[in-house]
Amino acid sequence: MRLILASASPRRLDLLARIGVEVAAVDPAEIDESPLKGEPPVDYARRIAAAKAAAVAPRHSGAVVLAADTVVAAGRRILPKAETAEEVATCLKLLAGRRHRVLSAVTVVDAHGVARHRLSTTIVTFAPLSAATIQAYAEGGEGIGKAGGYAVQGRAEAFVRFLAGSHSGVVGLPLFETRALLITAGIPLG
Repeated sequence: MRLILASASPRRLDLLARIGVEVAAVDPAEIDESPLKGEPPVDYARRIAAAKAAAVAPRHSGAVVLAADTVVAAGRRILPKAETAEEVATCLKLLAGRRHRVLSAVTVVDAHGVARHRLSTTIVTFAPLSAATIQAYAEGGEGIGKAGGYAVQGRAEAFVRFLAGSHSGVVGLPLFETRALLITAGIPLG
């Protein structure tokens, strides 16, 4: 059974390799990921993961397609994938000393075109961060391109006072939920 990853994320490939999953091809979905006006973070994460899978599945008949989306939410606010050091700093200022949610939605489309969905919600609390710490992290570049402006698998892990839920979900792919979906779709896993 061929597995197609509808993502260009090297972190997702690494996470899949940790559980012994080989990907036949990487085919990122090119979709509009803009949140809808007033869209709650949970609905947004689910919608984007499903849309990525729906965009890629028709290109790979008979294959299993895996898509995911990770969202950092502070209350009802969806934080962006930080594109600049300034955006990283803005996100960290908002998250410093606060609790936030990381929502990681997964959609798997099986070889017959049946889509199944799972959502992982992880609660993360950051320690208070000084302006100097925020600036140094932002200038280091690690948070650029990351949801919420940080990479928990990197230096930002030292900011985490508390984490309840899926560490791999915060990285970008909740392995427990993903494994269950892949097994249901016919991908053999031990």
